[in-house]
Amino acid sequence: MSSTTESHASHHGYIGDKKRYLQRMKRIEGLARGIANMIDEEQYCIHILTQVSALTRSLQGVATGLLDDHLKHCVLDAAKLSDEAAHEKIQEATAAVNRLIRS
Repeated sequence: MSSTTESHASHHGYIGDKKRYLQRMKRIEGLARGIANMIDEEQYCIHILTQVSALTRSLQGVATGLLDDHLKHCVLDAAKLSDEAAHEKIQEATAAVNRLIRS
């Protein structure tokens, strides 16, 4: 727990949806395995690309959900502690958004 606010937080913002996130990730794992099988079976390129697109959208859904939880919980909790803590969490969120945009 390197940041100031993490040591004060009782849990991460996504914890209330942990089960849902884990279910989504299991579906994503299944999609990835399915794509590998499609390649192994030498299926048509466009069908594989369709599944890659579905996998990408699924991962983006998880990412935006986690970002939303971060803003609603981690940033909000940090803002209650101090302006400095809030600024740190906002910078983390901005960096995360930048990584998502580049991917």
